[in-house]
Amino acid sequence: MADSSFDIVSKVDWQEVDNAINQTSREIATRFDFKNVGAEIKRSGEKIEMKANGEERVRAILDVLQTKFVKRGLSLKALDPEEPRLSGKEYKLDANVKEGITQDDAKKVAKIIRDEGPKGVKAQVQGDELRVSSKSRDDLQAIQALLKGKDLDFPLQFVNYR
Repeated sequence: MADSSFDIVSKVDWQEVDNAINQTSREIATRFDFKNVGAEIKRSGEKIEMKANGEERVRAILDVLQTKFVKRGLSLKALDPEEPRLSGKEYKLDANVKEGITQDDAKKVAKIIRDEGPKGVKAQVQGDELRVSSKSRDDLQAIQALLKGKDLDFPLQFVNYR
């Protein structure tokens, strides 16, 4: 019998990210506490840029964005905000959207699978994803449950289960 396998990836649905940004933009345009503060949010590539005339206002924009991320089913672990910085007369805050599993993170996950997972389960790093294979589908489901229970600092999805 052939081995069963699945891939562990860390991907972001960019359409949902754009939807969350658009909802945030609409909300800050209509909310009373954002009137006349120059509040603005936009995305360029993998970076989300927020601007306002005060540090607490730019942090409030980030808070609204995080709320929209959660409502749209996006993981907050994919959002990596920096500290607000003063740029001229306004404060700016950039947040990077992380996608893909780095080599170090892939090695960390593979070590968890080796140390705590069932015997006979193999994990191979393939670019920015991790292929997990085993003869037993029950072992693969145990690996998924194990990884869901871990508090990793990046989001995981399980794809190509076969």
